[in-house]
Formats: sequence, structure tokens, C-alpha cells
Amino acid sequence: MIFPTRMYVGGALVDGEGALDVMTPVSGDRIATVASAGIADAESALRAAQAAFPALSWTPISERQPRMRRLRDTVIANEEYLRDCIHHEMGQPWDSTQEVFDSLKNSLEFYAEEIARIHDIGLADRAGKHTHRLVHEPAGVALAFLARNFPLLNLAFKLEPAMAAGCPIIIRPSEQTPASACAVGELCHGIVLPPSVVQILCTDGHGVADHLTASPVPAMATVSGSGRTGRHIMRTGASTIKRYSMVPGGNALVLVFPDADLDLAADIVCGVTFGNAGQICVSPNRMFVHRDVLKPVTKRAVARAQSEKVGWDKGADIITGPVIAGRAWKRLKGLIDAAKEQGARVFAGGDRPEGLGDGHFLAQTVRADVTETMEVCRQEALGPIVSIVPFDDGTGLERMANECDDGGLTACVFTRDLDRAERWAAVLRYGEIRINGVKCGNDLPHDGIGQLGIGHDCSVLALQDYLVIKRIKRALDTA
Repeated sequence: MIFPTRMYVGGALVDGEGALDVMTPVSGDRIATVASAGIADAESALRAAQAAFPALSWTPISERQPRMRRLRDTVIANEEYLRDCIHHEMGQPWDSTQEVFDSLKNSLEFYAEEIARIHDIGLADRAGKHTHRLVHEPAGVALAFLARNFPLLNLAFKLEPAMAAGCPIIIRPSEQTPASACAVGELCHGIVLPPSVVQILCTDGHGVADHLTASPVPAMATVSGSGRTGRHIMRTGASTIKRYSMVPGGNALVLVFPDADLDLAADIVCGVTFGNAGQICVSPNRMFVHRDVLKPVTKRAVARAQSEKVGWDKGADIITGPVIAGRAWKRLKGLIDAAKEQGARVFAGGDRPEGLGDGHFLAQTVRADVTETMEVCRQEALGPIVSIVPFDDGTGLERMANECDDGGLTACVFTRDLDRAERWAAVLRYGEIRINGVKCGNDLPHDGIGQLGIGHDCSVLALQDYLVIKRIKRALDTA
């Protein structure tokens, strides 16, 4: 496969001051080299976005929508190319790239429609002497910093609401997975978007990213990634007032009560945790299971782990590919081994599967007798690891569930008692509470609470993150 190699800046495909090697986690080999920006490239992108904003902000919605639909059409025409980029640079199994591609395609149409539903709001004047309107306008130049786990999905979450709102956007993909974003830059160039509506700027360190963030040009910054990354960007950008939209990855939680559908709970938890090698921000990291059903839940999870294939072959039925890099594999293996030393038991996986060469593959792993104090329970794993924590009635489950620095994004509750489910939905401090199932979509908000909660991805709420409200009042002639 021939990968894209150039950035998309100022309406042109350009080389940068440096180069960035793309390493596939399937083998650890270099598969491409893409352009990498320096400070001068970053300044060029900032100036281009700043120059583009006035005209773009005045562009009627009726002109923005056709641009988005042209991009959607060219995305559809290049489906295999885009999916191949994800498949190779991320190591994501082929079948699961379909869902990611569909999200990019469908959200272009979703936001093209949703922006037309944003209307001015009239406010009553109590004295009857003025009229008042709240008008939505684009916030300004946007910066987007993408995580490496879903290169196209994370790009879709940022690109499309910005285009719909009328905000020029500079997208900085992860240095580990830049090819997918560069491919979208090629498509934007091919349909001749107005210069600087979208820009793709690749970098391999903090220097250029910090320069972008500290600049007074951007009006907002949006981040997918870790909470640590989000906090760093807020500190760096604090020299000027900016809007922020951040939904970092989180230490997702699962509660399984004795009356739960145990097959359903095990299937959903394992499906999400083993999919994309567990590199999903909502992947269940801590599975609290009532001791009355601990053995049957563990048995079901182990059976699922042992039945799933690990690999990458395009024609095989696989949900678990490699983790992104060798250092990620070593970190995960370290978490597994440390938990074993502290008393946890590994019932499945825990090491490299046989017969897969030098790739960064980790067998689907199930650990039981994990405690809340173990590091594997305190930090987001981002790996194909199910950690089962037993609990009894009256053991402070609410405290254990909520006391986690990286909690606040997603929690799942499995119980047939709907009153219990609703009580826990009220108690848990998480932005998404999933009761007996999982449902995601472009129309459904994805957001967190606390350290995981500024702004939104998906839905009309994400669109509103790129809009500001102006109040226009007019005095009435009362003579």
C-alpha cells in the first residue's frame, strides 16, 4: 500500500521541516514516512486559519453543507484506502475498521443537517422596551489534538462539527497514527475546499503542539487523549482565554449484581475490552462483581477470552489486533505481573500469544481477585485485559466506584432490578451510565464528569462547543 506522506496546510499538500516514521504495531516495522511540522509550519497554519476565519464565519449554512457532502462523497469513494490506513498504522482488525469508517461518513451528513437546526433564540423583555435575540456564531479558529487509538474516529469527532459551525480547524494527529489524517487531508485537497477550512499538521513532540496551543490565534482547543494531555494543553494555552472541549480516556467501571444477566454482562464487557485490543476510552477497566456470582462471571469471561482469536489477517474473523507499540505492550505486561505479585490470579492470557511473530500482540487476559488498590485498577489500562474485583454487600462499593482520579467517563450497570439500576445511575459520578447494554452514535453525546468532563464529542452538544452566543438587543420606539 502507498501511504500519504504530506501535510495539508493553507489549502496545499506540503512537506514539513522534518519527517515522521510510521511504525506498524503488527510487526514493529516502518511502513511510511510522513512530513513533520516545525515552528515555521505551525505559524503558517495559524496565519492561514486566522486569515480564513472572517470569510468562513460569514459563509451561509447553505454553502457549508454542500462542502461537507462533497467530502462525504469522496470519503465514500475512497473507503478501502481509508480503512487500509487504519488497518496498517493502528493494526486494527479489518472488520472493525468498517464501524470507524462509517462514523466518519455518517457524521458528515449528521452535522450538515444538524447545523441547519440551530436557530436564533428570542428572549422576552420584562419591561417591554427592548427586543432580544441570542444568535449563534462560530467561535473562531479551533485546534484539535487526536489520540492514536481511533485515528479516523477521533478526527471525525472534531472535523465535522467545526466545518458545520464555520470554524477553521487545525488538526494535529497522534505522532503514532498520522497516516489516516494525512489521507483525509488529501481528500480535502482533492475536492478543493476553500483554503484553511481544514488543515492537517503532523508533529512528533511537544514543541510544535505547545506553540500552537500558546498562540493567541486559536479560540478553542479540543482534545481526545489522556487527562494528563488535556491538563498540559490547558496550562500551555492559559496565556489567553480559550474555550476547551475535552473528553479524555477514562478508567471505565462495570458493576455486576447477583440478579444480572451474566451471559450478557460477560459478552458486553469482553466484547468492548477485547475489541481494538482494549484501546478504547470506554473499555471496561474495573469489573466489580458481587461475590455471589464471582465464579460464574469469571468462567464466562475466561471462556470468551479463550475463544477469541488474536491477529491481523484481513480475511479472518478477529476482533483483537496488536497494541500500538512495544512500550505499550511492556507497560501492560508490567501491570499484569505486578497484580500477580500482589495476589491477583490470571485465568487467561497474560502474555504474548504464540505464532504471531514480533508484533505487539497481547493475548486476551482475564484476572480475578484484583483489589481496588492495585495499580491495574487505579489507571486506565488501554489493553485487552478484564480485571475482576469482587465485592460484598456493605463493602463501600460507592466509594470504590467513584474514588478514581481517571474515572468520570463511562460506567456500566448490570442488574434486572430497574430501581437498583436507577439508584446507581444517580450515585455514580460518570458522564455516561450504561444499563444492561451499550449504545453509541453520532447523535448521542459522549462526555465525562470531573477530570473527564469539559465539552462533548458527538451530538448537537458537540456542535455547540464550536459556537458562541451573541445577544442582540434593540430598543423599541415607545414615543
